[in-house]
Amino acid sequence: MSRKPVVAGQFYPASSSQLRAMIEQLVDEKGAKEDVIGLVLPHAGYIYSGPVAGAVISRIKFKDTFIIMGPNHTGRGKPLSIMTQGTWETPLGEVEIDSELGKQILATSSYLQEDEVAHQYEHSIEVQLPFLQYFKPNIKIVPIVLAYSSGAVYKEIGKELAKAVKDLNKEVVIIASSDMTHYEPQESAQRKDTQAIEAILDLNEDELLKRVDELNISMCGYAPTISLISAAKELEATGAELVKYQTSGDSSGDYSSVVGYAGIIITRMSPLTKLAKKTVETYVKEGKTPQSEELTPEMKLKAGVFVSIHKLGELRGCIGTFEPVKDNVAEEIIANAVSSATRDPRFPPIAPNELKDLDYSVDVLTTPVPIDSQDQLDPKKYGVIVECGMRRGLLLPDLEGVDSVDYQIDICRQKAGILPDEPINLYRFEVRRYK
Repeated sequence: MSRKPVVAGQFYPASSSQLRAMIEQLVDEKGAKEDVIGLVLPHAGYIYSGPVAGAVISRIKFKDTFIIMGPNHTGRGKPLSIMTQGTWETPLGEVEIDSELGKQILATSSYLQEDEVAHQYEHSIEVQLPFLQYFKPNIKIVPIVLAYSSGAVYKEIGKELAKAVKDLNKEVVIIASSDMTHYEPQESAQRKDTQAIEAILDLNEDELLKRVDELNISMCGYAPTISLISAAKELEATGAELVKYQTSGDSSGDYSSVVGYAGIIITRMSPLTKLAKKTVETYVKEGKTPQSEELTPEMKLKAGVFVSIHKLGELRGCIGTFEPVKDNVAEEIIANAVSSATRDPRFPPIAPNELKDLDYSVDVLTTPVPIDSQDQLDPKKYGVIVECGMRRGLLLPDLEGVDSVDYQIDICRQKAGILPDEPINLYRFEVRRYK
């Protein structure tokens, strides 16, 4: 089957040139890209929800295949349906269904059924495709439509998706297509949507379902979102971020009756951060350090590394090396993870009962470069080292609450015991931050 577009000329331009020009205005092609497991994206007309969808799509590293789950607005077809073969057409060309993955999902699932009818006039998947094609014309998709069922079923579908993905060792991005509150005043919509978004950011599908039910939140794609969260947790999701939220009123100027749009990314833990986490847990529980297993390309490098540990959002330990002292980044991570957990003089050693509440990040430093003036610093982009004789203080870049160069330097002086009137040498460096 070749599924033809049904909302071209309504939700987005029917002309390929006009559509491409419109998307170009809604995305940031030069933005930093992240490795993500999944997304929550709105599916309204581009003039309303396009800025939110564009902001999210601009943030992601593209994979070859996208599993796209949408709600059933039409009532047609089987309630829990999947297409495993054929193509979808938009003004930007055809998108092929990933039949291998689609058939694996169908074989794995106890609930999904092969069906084209539910997809024929459903817009919630279609409107996502031009954004994806704009960045990667040769993507493949697996389209799934979820109508009414139970939360338990939606969660199980998510687990089945994850199993199929892992069985085939596929790199995919899973999209839950959903608008938020429908046709309520701006204040009411924002209040309700905030409750739903908080549950999604906590990766808590049960709480999302509870809030949708108890607060009567008219979030059309809550079912796909529950399945997404369930799948993401099976695929080692570590967190979620609200990229952008707005309502139709922000485009129309009419705030008396709006629809809410949220753009959310769900991220995975990097191999470097996994190593830091494994190291801390092994050392705290057993008093041993793990051996680094197969090294990723980033782990094979030599560089200074800082390991930061947070507990419930508050710093719990941060120790690192200005320059490499080990044979590779993996060994730097292991050594500094143990130090962050047990030897940071600002905190007592981490206890076993704290492990479940900890989050980790790993900063890999470039080689520090001497600079002539603090005018060459930027607290968001560059970390700084302040040196006076043998005393050196370091501060990482892009830290919450550190928004000026003077403040950066002042903190470094304090850390190194350098007085305000003592002469200093300055160095700057950049980091690649892994979470």
